[in-house]
Amino acid sequence: MSLKIDRGLFKYDFIDHHAVLCVSVDADVKDIRKRYLQIARRLHPDSNASATPGEKKLASELLSKLVNPAYEALSGDRTRTEYMIILSQMGKRLVQDSASIELTTDLARQLAAAPNIDHSYKTAIAKIAETQYNSLQQVIPIIAQISELNLVYLMRSAGKALSSPPPAPKSAQNGNTPPNTAAAPPPPAPPKEDSAAEQYIRRAQTLIEKNQFAQAKVELQDALKLAPKSGRCHSLIALVYLKQNQLKMAKIHFDNALKLDPNDQIALSWKPKIDKALAQQSGGSKATPSAKTGNTQPEKSGGGGLFGGLFGGNKK
Repeated sequence: MSLKIDRGLFKYDFIDHHAVLCVSVDADVKDIRKRYLQIARRLHPDSNASATPGEKKLASELLSKLVNPAYEALSGDRTRTEYMIILSQMGKRLVQDSASIELTTDLARQLAAAPNIDHSYKTAIAKIAETQYNSLQQVIPIIAQISELNLVYLMRSAGKALSSPPPAPKSAQNGNTPPNTAAAPPPPAPPKEDSAAEQYIRRAQTLIEKNQFAQAKVELQDALKLAPKSGRCHSLIALVYLKQNQLKMAKIHFDNALKLDPNDQIALSWKPKIDKALAQQSGGSKATPSAKTGNTQPEKSGGGGLFGGLFGGNKK
């Protein structure tokens, strides 16, 4: 059985861990752990002695390839923070792409038009969770359905509903303008980045999530060649440089990101820390000659570089 999912947020080369666990995108760590334990018990090979070898194999694959990685991503402080930042960026992107998004399930279309989005969304998620892993053969389609609900919720939370706009007054439909009422201009079309650059950015986001930072940097460098004024691209490549302890490069791109988008959450979160770290580095590090070139280079602190304490010192 294929575990590939191509609906909802998965369609954007994004691994929707919330959909795998069937928890709302704003669920706290306690609820995530509770839900994970429920699923893990259901999929454990000892939980159903009457299961066929094929069912046990499928349960094991679902647990190891989907459920465990989802829990690891959403339960760790660092991975959860990074994941939620990317998820927030995804919501903004969905607002821009709303005109081209097609919903495939009635439940998602109903949620798109629901007056109380929070209540309707969380009620639907809780209902699906009751039977999500009852039939292992249906798990993948169900995860896809949940991810579509997450897509709708993120889009509406970002400030744009998918429901159709109200019909125009009859006088406007007939070409007349009501007395004392000026005809409203059409809303400006949202800016769209180059589609090819978007593909690079999508792949880079997936690579960042997998901690494959070197490959992500290559994708983002290609994206910047096509869309040099993409604040999101500058912000993501700055995050990659930060992960690789290249603080000066990270600062340059975070500065660019904030010039292009003063509200960029990734840049706002990390730039003050980088400025402080660079100040400490320039004031406290010693210059040592390079063995090969004779140039002076600042000494790196222990524990995987200056940000070893934040990132565990691992470079990918």
